[in-house]
Amino acid sequence: MEDKNVYDFPSGKNLRGYLKKFSKIVLLLVLIILASIVIFGSFYTIKEQEQAVVTTFGRAKTVSAAGLHFKIPLIQRVEKVDTTIHGFPIGYNEDTNVYVDDEAMMITRDFNFVNVDFYVEYKVSDPVKALYASQKPITILKNIAQSSIRMVVGSNDVDSVITTGKNEIQAQIKDAILKKLEEHDIGIQLVNITIQDAEPPTEAVMEAFKSVETAKQGKDTAVNNANKYRNEKLPQAEAEVDQILQQAESARTERINEAEAEVARFNEMYKEYSKYPLITKQRMFFETMEDVLPSLKVIIDSDGSGVQKILPLEPLWNQEGKASVREEK
Repeated sequence: MEDKNVYDFPSGKNLRGYLKKFSKIVLLLVLIILASIVIFGSFYTIKEQEQAVVTTFGRAKTVSAAGLHFKIPLIQRVEKVDTTIHGFPIGYNEDTNVYVDDEAMMITRDFNFVNVDFYVEYKVSDPVKALYASQKPITILKNIAQSSIRMVVGSNDVDSVITTGKNEIQAQIKDAILKKLEEHDIGIQLVNITIQDAEPPTEAVMEAFKSVETAKQGKDTAVNNANKYRNEKLPQAEAEVDQILQQAESARTERINEAEAEVARFNEMYKEYSKYPLITKQRMFFETMEDVLPSLKVIIDSDGSGVQKILPLEPLWNQEGKASVREEK
């Protein structure tokens, strides 16, 4: 009969003792792990070309000394910043060494096209500002460099850019970048900027850019002409509007005065009518006839006798009441 291994599992009090011992072992392992995390997480190392930013409850502090340093676990956070000199190209691809036309193509003061590429060197001067003053400090530096390059190249002629004035142009660009970096204050320091190459572009590229510039000039001309036309017509239209308003105001005032005069005349006439109705009626009749009759040439009156009396009225008024009367049968 073969021997079989028989395992005697604890039961009752022995089982409880076993579980208690197992719990102590697990607790000891957890404590050892936590202690290891605390011990190893409490120290960090800074290399010679690094600086560290230690953040405690949102407050940042720079640690620049190289070596081993202590931090409070779970409370302090450490971010390391490389302070060595770095660089990037403008105007060409660093891997393929091929021009990037959007960056390299520029127009000089004498309206010539030129391909210019640069290399920008920088380093972190303030780790706290480099981390927290902006989200993308290197992108900001590149944008500043490109705008400064175009400004300086555009203020020089093509001969200076390609041949004799490179050093002066580099110095001008560097000064412009330093000034703008000081304004932005992003914790980045410009070390140097150098012209790598400068040469005229190819004919195909020049023609394409000339077409673009011609279109831009055409647009500017159209806008200027439109503004000129507007500046010419707007004062004229405003003058016409003022004249119309003045005429309308004058007509309004005249009509109001006439209406007020008519009202006053009617009121006076009504007073007279109230005093002498019959005389006033006759007066109104004669005044009406004086207004109506001068516009008539001939009055034909028939009394049924077969005789028409024709009264020419013009001589009557022109000769102060002297009239000639004809009778026709």
